[in-house]
Amino acid sequence: MIRKLSLFILLFMVSATSFAQNWGGGVDDEDWSWGFNFQYISAEYKILKKNNWRDPFYEVPNSNSVSYDPSSGNMVTNSLRSISSPPSQGFGLGFVMNRRITDNFDVRATPSLIFSDRIVRYEYEPIPPQTLPNGQTKTYESIIDKKIQATMFEFPLGIKIKSNRQNNFRAYWMGGAKYSIDIASKKKTFDEGLPAAEKFLKSKRNYLSYETGIGFDFYFEYFKVSPEIKLSYSTNDLLQHDNTAFANPIDKLKLRQLTFSLIFQ
Repeated sequence: MIRKLSLFILLFMVSATSFAQNWGGGVDDEDWSWGFNFQYISAEYKILKKNNWRDPFYEVPNSNSVSYDPSSGNMVTNSLRSISSPPSQGFGLGFVMNRRITDNFDVRATPSLIFSDRIVRYEYEPIPPQTLPNGQTKTYESIIDKKIQATMFEFPLGIKIKSNRQNNFRAYWMGGAKYSIDIASKKKTFDEGLPAAEKFLKSKRNYLSYETGIGFDFYFEYFKVSPEIKLSYSTNDLLQHDNTAFANPIDKLKLRQLTFSLIFQ
């Protein structure tokens, strides 16, 4: 979908500006310029698994933790078939602060508020329903999705290398680093007292990422619009390694994020 959207916007901008007069430089003539952006986000985890990631887990008596020992208690999860992270969508709003260095080189910051969930999917070997001593039937799910809800404040800082302007069009490359902090993480990870099978998968509150992307400046009479696509990768492990059936199989959890932005200046 994002490819079709990018192509549509690009064709629209080209057709809108190709027959227009050559507008003035506007914000490109200022040492400092300001603006805002709208972002569409697709995020997924890169999952590095432990050597024994397939092993089932069992309840530890008088505790909400788990064990690999079958004699420790009832089964929490069966053997794993796979752990994956399907892409999930989100959106963001932000500001643009741009410092012009030369005609072809800028430094730019885009502090933004991001709403984006991430999903880790566990697929287990099926287990037939079991009848408990009290007569009730216990069933086990073969697929469990653990959603990590995130409300992030992000502060990307990068360099913008621009081509020479051709009429009302200019292309550019972006690269830099980004600091992210989850401003609502605590209430979404409080699972004290929950059964072992209902524990949350928890992510660290703050992290760094590096990012790169391309974009295009389209000039109009009083402003310019810049569609932009960026890829970002977290630099370190984001998983909180607590003793749960969902965190233990994972060695490292890193975030990959694709961001499509419309920037107005």
